[in-house]
Amino acid sequence: MEISPERVASEAAWVHDRADEVVPIINETRARLGELFETDVGRVSTEAYREEVATVFADGDVAVNAAAYVALLRGLDVDGDYPGFVVDEVLGRELAATIAGGTPLSLLAQATFHFADVSTHSEGGAGIDDLDAALAAGFQTRLPGWNWQETESPFAVDRDRLR
Repeated sequence: MEISPERVASEAAWVHDRADEVVPIINETRARLGELFETDVGRVSTEAYREEVATVFADGDVAVNAAAYVALLRGLDVDGDYPGFVVDEVLGRELAATIAGGTPLSLLAQATFHFADVSTHSEGGAGIDDLDAALAAGFQTRLPGWNWQETESPFAVDRDRLR
């Protein structure tokens, strides 16, 4: 597989155009997580998803890695699926983390990937299932809508205190 700037742009366009499949998974995942954690979680619009896709792929270092994971998952299929479930799970988890950003969001996205993957059943092979779950997990983690993301952390140390 070759990853060129043109290939990254092509994979970014594919992810952008996948909104009709991914946004409902994001919102279903958020609803289920919100119920489990007894909190209201904001829904994600198609426009917000597409804007965030543009943001992720505008960072070249992130874009090349996200595009490679997307390309690998798009092309992945395993006869009977189960024997190859480890590779699609690893790729999906890493794609979700890459999209979400650094720690702690990357870890949350990896955990959310497994949660979303259980109920994601997409057409197109073993890798597409995990690809859709990974996109949903990564983007739902980085997009606003969670109460805990709307306030400053109480653990932040005042910069002046360290001077």
